[in-house]
Amino acid sequence: MTAPVSLPAFARRLCDDAAVFPPGLAPLADAVPAHAHHAASAHAGLVGPLVVAAAGLDELARLLPAPDGDRLDLAVTVPSGPGHVGAALAAVEALPVHLRALEVAVPDGTDAPELLAALDRACSGAAAQRAEVFVEVPRDDRRAQIIAALPSTRYRAKLRTGGVRAELYPDEAELAAAIAAVVGAGVPFKATAGLHHAVRNTDPETGFEQHGFLNVLLAADAALRGADAAELAGVLAERDAAAVAARVAGLDEARAAAARAAFASFGTCSISDPLTELVGLGLLPASVATANGGTP
Repeated sequence: MTAPVSLPAFARRLCDDAAVFPPGLAPLADAVPAHAHHAASAHAGLVGPLVVAAAGLDELARLLPAPDGDRLDLAVTVPSGPGHVGAALAAVEALPVHLRALEVAVPDGTDAPELLAALDRACSGAAAQRAEVFVEVPRDDRRAQIIAALPSTRYRAKLRTGGVRAELYPDEAELAAAIAAVVGAGVPFKATAGLHHAVRNTDPETGFEQHGFLNVLLAADAALRGADAAELAGVLAERDAAAVAARVAGLDEARAAAARAAFASFGTCSISDPLTELVGLGLLPASVATANGGTP
């Protein structure tokens, strides 16, 4: 095991390991040992839990314990909604893992009161009580209602920031409005899909407009300072990597920690990509990507 390098506040546990999800689609049999490598590396402080869909828990059981023998930090997605959380939790209980998070989708036609009642029933057990529970906020007219209902609960928000089709990417205005709403409500959020690079960009292969994960971090910081959705949209649209990096580097420890308390993490199908970009931007020391501590 390589001694982990101390990281600045903005980077700690920033990247959830979503290697098995598109576009990476790593086989789970490869993702588990790769995650164990990350957890034992110099860049371990950057890495959150391994994210696995509920449907993959049976396969995961056959791959554990992890190669280093430690209990795996795990986040489980439940795309079918709160009605299937109980079965996922039962499967997790039998595994040598630390359940860090549940990520639950909102089924079509489910409103906020129905959703929260179903989540309260499903998440009453000890395992769910120890985990953070994220509600994937739908991109429809229920968004405002669901976000408004979350502050009185223990539940957090999950915002979709991309996917495998262009229409799965919210534009700057839509994402800015969502960030303004959750931060304004005091609801921590994580982001899922599409954040393949540190800074806003146009994918050269697909032509998709992709948000940058550092832009999202800075938007959370701006929202905490009272910026409106229009200003947040401008932050999300910034493409000057040097300017974005300079703003992140300028966050002091307290301000960075506050921004990360609002923006909990994002899922990435490649831990090595954000690691490499953050080193390249001068935001992380090169020692986190040395041969002994780098990615496989």
